[in-house]
Amino acid sequence: MPDTRDVFISYARPSEDEAHRIAELLREQGFSVWRDDELPAHRAYSDVIEERLKSAKAVVVLWSGESAKSHWVRAEADSAREAGTLVQAKLDGALPPMPFNQIQCADLSGWGGDTGSAGWRKLEGSVAALVRGPGEDASSPEPSAPRAQAVRASICVLPFVNMSGEPEQEYFSDGISEDITTDLSKISALEVVARNTAFSFKGQNPNVEEVAKQLSVTHVLEGSVRKAGNRIRINAQLIDGSTGKHLWADRFDRDLDDIFAIQDEISKAIVDALKVKLLPTEKKAIERRGTSNVEAYNLYLMARQQWIQGSYGELSRDKAIVRFCKQAVELDPGYAQAWALLGLAQLELRFVHGLDENGLPAAERALEINPDLPEAHCIKARYLEEDGRAQEAEQQVRSALKLEPESWEANREAARILFRSGHIRESIPFFEKAASLMDTDWRNAAMLITCYSAIEDQAKARSAAKTAVTRLEAVIANNPTNCSALAMGSGALAVLGEHERARDWARRALLLDPDNLLGRYNIACALAHDLNDPEGALDALRPYFECTSSTTEIRHVEADPDLDSIRNDPRFQDMLASAKQRLGMAEAAE
Repeated sequence: MPDTRDVFISYARPSEDEAHRIAELLREQGFSVWRDDELPAHRAYSDVIEERLKSAKAVVVLWSGESAKSHWVRAEADSAREAGTLVQAKLDGALPPMPFNQIQCADLSGWGGDTGSAGWRKLEGSVAALVRGPGEDASSPEPSAPRAQAVRASICVLPFVNMSGEPEQEYFSDGISEDITTDLSKISALEVVARNTAFSFKGQNPNVEEVAKQLSVTHVLEGSVRKAGNRIRINAQLIDGSTGKHLWADRFDRDLDDIFAIQDEISKAIVDALKVKLLPTEKKAIERRGTSNVEAYNLYLMARQQWIQGSYGELSRDKAIVRFCKQAVELDPGYAQAWALLGLAQLELRFVHGLDENGLPAAERALEINPDLPEAHCIKARYLEEDGRAQEAEQQVRSALKLEPESWEANREAARILFRSGHIRESIPFFEKAASLMDTDWRNAAMLITCYSAIEDQAKARSAAKTAVTRLEAVIANNPTNCSALAMGSGALAVLGEHERARDWARRALLLDPDNLLGRYNIACALAHDLNDPEGALDALRPYFECTSSTTEIRHVEADPDLDSIRNDPRFQDMLASAKQRLGMAEAAE
């Protein structure tokens, strides 16, 4: 029988002393531990490592500047992440590499072996939970008696109902709901359901107790908004999820100029009703609205609705966001959120639509005002990557994820960077997260098809294709001329075996907008990967290679497994080489 151990320790050679100390302390607590100082002389290194990894109940990965660069450590961490056995600790203050920086990590920076330190208790507790089961104390091999735990307050902010009688005012009620969610998310003592999950109940008039049970929250906030001229009425009620009883309710009839004060009052009332502690820094964060100009705020809400609910790849959507945000920052030049959203839309105009727009100045201005905006860091990341400064780009994305792990933009950009660098498996959690955060996001749902296919998980590839098609059908029903959606949908349909429909969508996309480079690229991927039409794929790609102005898009081409079937074709290689030479990419000179 193979030699099995409870714990496997993965580390880089310079951290051997720390690894030895951790192994000995875990052994003292009754765990059996294996690290590579026990490699037998008669067996292949890789065989032993794989065997120990698979048999371990907990895999402790010790991150340092050196281990983050080690292919062995990253591979071992990835295997443990997939198996659900990963326990992480950082030794020198450096963040774990993506995607491991999205997982809880014990901090052993400067640790000298103190078993009472918070970092050690966290590591030891995680190991105990994996080896002995949840709720077990690390120092006691025998099951301990159940202990009562305080229930932490948690809340879902349901989308407030638009009572204005005007569907076009929906952006305002949605914006109020989202801002209250954001405010409450800043309170460390309160768990808040993400916006996308809460908005899945929009228009359903759900039973509050059922919502609380389904989402495992203790409380639900619901309300309505009526906006007429310069007057606004907001009704809000906080409900106990277990009993359905109202803990607090109020109605606010005010001038529109009081909207920020109303939001502050609602947040404070919820804090008081739930008896949670609001730290001084959290109070300041909630009160920092970004602007005191109601008209600028109104324009920003309209732009944000387009960004969240509009159709990706639609030129008119991105142009509208730019117009709204430019007006908002003219009214309030210090409105950081509006500057950041302006930069995001300009980024789309530049890299999706090929227009002469530059989102970097807007991002820089946003960060001057508020360095804590994750969206602005994502814009900088894209331009840094475009300039070939990949490490700086990754650092910007890390900053964005640290500021807001639930940021759609940050997860999307992290996924893209990993994909383009060839780390397709590692990009999957970020594509999954992004696709889950925005229910209109068909782009990242479709990217998951490529990723799952690349790792030969066809069941998940088909599931992602079904999700993408469902979202794309909704987009195309609303706008049958959305070329980007039709082009991407052709690939998703092909994966599901609907080849004739896939070809029809591709033909329609090319007829509607033959100059849409992104559309051409996605059609080529479908033709090359699933529709068995290499000639058609090469024809679709020729204008793309001749006109694309983005070096990051070329890196995407080089990493994309969808094109593997034509990658060795001399025509493909010639087109790629010509594009790289035109863009001044270093490898073109070889």
